[in-house]
Amino acid sequence: QVQLVESGGGLVQAGGSLRLSCAASGRTFSWFAMGWFRQAPGKEREFVASINWSGESTDYVDSVKGRFTISRDNAKNTVYLQMNNLKPEDTAVYYCNAVNSVRDHKPTASWGQGTQVTVSS
Repeated sequence: QVQLVESGGGLVQAGGSLRLSCAASGRTFSWFAMGWFRQAPGKEREFVASINWSGESTDYVDSVKGRFTISRDNAKNTVYLQMNNLKPEDTAVYYCNAVNSVRDHKPTASWGQGTQVTVSS
């Protein structure tokens, strides 16, 4: 079973940037597609971005396209989410997880604790 630890969240003004990190351990990290998800207060958790095992293929929810970039470093067992031009509606707890594939976003591991991102207007 893979263990996931998210970090890098914080409070930022609208238009600002943050870089989230997700450190994975347990299973062979480089074998798996990875994804970022978020959950805003009172809302269901939603898919944000995914990346295949090699980093060559990515997928994004429409609302973050052009603003967020997912990447990974298999040597460090870490996946990143660079978030630029943040908006108040991006406020949520962000989680990472292994997913079935870059296009099939079904999570396959237990959730970590997440990292809070708060964007002020």
